[in-house]
Formats: sequence, C-alpha cells, structure tokens
Amino acid sequence: MMKIFIPRDAGSLAVGAEEVAEAFAAATESRGLQIEVVRNGSRGLYWLEPMVELVTPQGRVAFGPMTEDDVGSVLDAMIADGAHPLRLGLTEDIPWLKRQTRLSFVRCGVIDPRSLDDYLAHDGYKGLERALTMTPAAIVADVTTSGLRGRGGAGFPTGIKWKTVADTAADRKFIVCNADEGDSGTFADRMIFEGDPFVVIEGMTIAGIAVGATKGYIYLRSEYPHAIVATNLAIEAAQRAGYLGANICGSAYHFDLEVRVGAGAYVCGEETALMESIEGRRGIVRAKPPLPAHKGLFGKPTVINNVLSLAAVPYILAGGAQHYAECGMGRSRGTMPIQLAGNIKHGGLFEVAFGITLGELIDEVGGGTFSGRPVRAVQVGGPLGAYFPRELFDTPFDYEAFAKRDGLIGHGGIVVFDDTVDLSKQARFAMEFCAVESCGKCTPCRIGSTRGVETIDKIRSGERVAENKVVLEDLCNTLKFGSLCALGGFTSYPVMSALKHFPEDFGPVPARLQAAE
Repeated sequence: MMKIFIPRDAGSLAVGAEEVAEAFAAATESRGLQIEVVRNGSRGLYWLEPMVELVTPQGRVAFGPMTEDDVGSVLDAMIADGAHPLRLGLTEDIPWLKRQTRLSFVRCGVIDPRSLDDYLAHDGYKGLERALTMTPAAIVADVTTSGLRGRGGAGFPTGIKWKTVADTAADRKFIVCNADEGDSGTFADRMIFEGDPFVVIEGMTIAGIAVGATKGYIYLRSEYPHAIVATNLAIEAAQRAGYLGANICGSAYHFDLEVRVGAGAYVCGEETALMESIEGRRGIVRAKPPLPAHKGLFGKPTVINNVLSLAAVPYILAGGAQHYAECGMGRSRGTMPIQLAGNIKHGGLFEVAFGITLGELIDEVGGGTFSGRPVRAVQVGGPLGAYFPRELFDTPFDYEAFAKRDGLIGHGGIVVFDDTVDLSKQARFAMEFCAVESCGKCTPCRIGSTRGVETIDKIRSGERVAENKVVLEDLCNTLKFGSLCALGGFTSYPVMSALKHFPEDFGPVPARLQAAE
C-alpha cells in the first residue's frame, strides 16, 4: 500500500495543506487506490509547503510546494515513479535540510505527532529510560555537562537552575514549560508541539525526576489551537502508556502534566507574570527576589524552562551530553533552532550549532530577500531585539557575541527587511508595542513607552530633532535600567540600535515614505 505524509502543521494548513489532503482522498477514491496518509508536522521548509512525502524503498521522496490542483499529476508521478516539476528528490538530500544539525527537531516532520508508537520507534523515551537508572543528582550533572542554557532569551544555564530547585527543601515542587511564544518571527515552539510534542513531555518528566517535582504545567498561547490539541492528545497517550502519572515506567517516581492556555498577553512570557496567570490572576510581573527556583508557582520551588530547553533534554540524557557540549562556540553550547522570517526567500526553521554567522544565515541559508532587493536590516530576538545592519553580518550566532554588539538572540527569531524599510517607524513600533503590552506595574515601562511614541513622532515630524533624540536616548536608558522585567528593559534594544545604525531615518519623513504610509 502506498504511504504518504501530508503535514498538519499550522503553517502548512495556512497555505492549503488541508485542501491537498482532501484532494488526495478524492483522487485515490476515484481511482480505486488504497493509500495510507500520515498527518505529520512540518520539516520547517516553509517556502516548500505544503510538502507531501512518499515512502519509497530508497527513502521518503518530497513533492512541493503543492496545491490541490497538483494532486492528480503528482499522484500519477508517485505511482509511476516518474518525473514531475514539483518532485524535490529524497527529502533527506534537500540541501537546506542536509546542512542542519537536528538534535531537538530530529523527529519533527518525520513522525506522526499523535502516535506514541511512532515516537518510540524513533528513539523516543530513550532519555527517560536512562534517567530512571540514575540518581537525580547525576541527571542534573548531565544537563550541566552539556552546557545547555535557556533558549527563551536570557541564556541562563539550565543545570544551575535545576540544581537550585533540587537543593531547595519543600513538600511540593513544579516544572513549568514556558510555551508563550509571542515574539515576531518565531514559530519553533509551535512547530515542536505540532510535530513532536512527546519530546517536550519527556523532557519535563526528566526534569521532574531530577529536582523532585511531581507536577508540570505547559503554558501554551491561545493563538496555537492546533498545538493545544496535539499536546493534549500526546499527554493522554503518555498517561495511558505509563509514561506519566504514578509509578512512571514501574519506578517510584510520580509526575503529572497538564496544559494551561494563556489569553494572549505578551508579558505572560515573563516567568513571574506567567505564574500569576497559571494561578488564576492577571498576568502582572512579580518583583524578584524571591526567585521562582526558591518560591515560584503556588509559593513552591519551580523550574521554569523554555520549550526548546526542555526539548533538548531527552537527547542529552540519552547519552549525548558530551556530544551536545562539543557543538557550538564559547559558552553557547549545543544547537539553536533559528527561525528565518520576514522578507526572506527561504523562510523556515534551521537548527544548527551556535557559531554560524548572521550573514551565512541571511544570504546562504535564507537566500536573501523575497523581494529581490538588498537587505538593509535584520531584527534578531523578537520585537525587543536589536536591528543589525549588513556591517554587523559577521556576528556569530552566540549569546556573548550578540551582547558585545548590543544585541540579543532571544528565542532565535530573525526578521529580514529590505532597503524600503523606515527604521524610525520600526523604532516607533517598538515603543508602541511596549505601551500596549505593558502589564502596567512599573512606571518606566508604563509611562516611558508612551512618552517614547510621542517623542519619535516629534522626530519624524521634524520638531526639534536633535533635542528630541537626546530625550529618546534618556527614555531608553530609563526603560533599560528602571523596568521590573525585560519587556520594558529590552525595548531600548530596537530603538537605540535603529538610532545608532540608521540615523538618517530619524528626522522629517521623506515624502515617498509618507505616501507609502
């Protein structure tokens, strides 16, 4: 029987994957063919979606990007093993995939995300199996050896965080997965939950055993309905098979897990606001100390890790701690799932070891702009990330390298802009975004961002430009050093980088740009 894979990933559905699936069902029925269809996640090559794969003795063969009108001719080519304009060859030989080092995303787009058996057949739960033979301290030591750091933006060493919670005495502890992926140009969390949710569940279970936690929460954003469904189904399957609940895999360990859905507040990506939301209150930032590792969710010691950090844990515990540590550069070890978006020819997810340069990512991997015009700027790290000009494209993807150039990696999202972008308008957006998304608890963020919008408007209208640039810089410093959390603290990055690298955009808006607005 012919077997094909058609993605159910939200990005693929947005460009017609469901229509393609329906067309395949109709075409096979009309021809009296029997065909097995697996709804997988995306491989992350979004310019080729919907990408359909046919299982052959040589491996899976890809066709894409497909529309429902292509199904008939593609089906003929599949049956005859013939040529077709959309035939891409063996999926694993596609250069964009071959260049990657997929550790966390090795199963994404490969397996049926709703099938535990498929996960197990592709080395799933190997990390948990080994963890159950180790002491909690040894598990923490493995994570520390790997050099794994937080993938949500701060880059804090995961092993230190786990050890702090493990060493804190309490009657109950929690594991929280921060899946409130709200940064512009990011989609890695969504991809992993829609393509391989068991890897996060396994990572959280291992974390629970390591620190003595018995309950976990996955905080998913409401804008990800497909991810929510896939994750809940995976949790139910893991429970039925004994990988969650009491006496995990016949051991003395107990770990339960549930999904909590956020209401769309960007500030709930901040760990203390996230905990407030889980506890049923408005998402407002808490002052620190105490740290969540000492007094977190419901007042108990809590590990809060990003999705990508937890997704790396099963590979590390399966025996790859040393190999993971050997990838990367400096203090940035392992791989980073980099997300290429915006005005770029080849947008998608590219997992690679730290150290690749920004220029390689944009020009070689991404293929330059979609519009064909020159790249003028890229924003790395979401809406609060710095704007880098081409002169900084030699910057390696590394936490410390970006920090030295007043930038941040954040969640690994890169948004590309061509030479038509107005950077003063982008700086205004950063201030406006902060004003809209602020929880309102601290004055610098709540008031400073609003004053920032007003000040940039004055600059763009030509009003006392030099004086207002000084005011804008002062506002940025106030936000950076006076805000309670990174929402206000990081708003200075896009504004100051735009002001520093693109000063010509800060003044009266040229007539051509006014017309465009």
